[in-house]
Amino acid sequence: MAPKKNARDRPTTPTPAVAAAQDAAPAASSPAPAPAAKTSTKGRANWDEVMLNIYQYYMKETPQRTKLIDVFLSFLVVVAALQFLYCVLAGNYPFNAFLSGFCATVGQFVLTVSLRIQTTAVNKSDFPSVSPERAFADFVVCSLILHFFCVNFIN
Repeated sequence: MAPKKNARDRPTTPTPAVAAAQDAAPAASSPAPAPAAKTSTKGRANWDEVMLNIYQYYMKETPQRTKLIDVFLSFLVVVAALQFLYCVLAGNYPFNAFLSGFCATVGQFVLTVSLRIQTTAVNKSDFPSVSPERAFADFVVCSLILHFFCVNFIN
């Protein structure tokens, strides 16, 4: 059986397109490499500007009700992370309790995202028959049903 050929063992021959490009470019003029420190600093500055711009736009354009929903969503993410961290570090002896609490947190997150989507002014055309009051009533009823099942699952 013939030995396997490796990519590093093959002689490098330029493809016709690369060879034509190399022939067209003069050998004397080689591009100077850009300093890496400047590029990374400028790149970091660009990311800082982008994040600042996103934050300012969010603070200026987002209604107070939506900001409150976003704070609750971030709270739910933190609670789910703490529950998972506790399960990893301390163990999951009453597994029903962990599973019930984690599912309640994830379910509440999904219901809250649904509420946020239905009450955002940009999405009025997607939900023409749903008023913000109806969306909130649906949210409350579904949350009660979710927590009823989670409490019963704990046993």
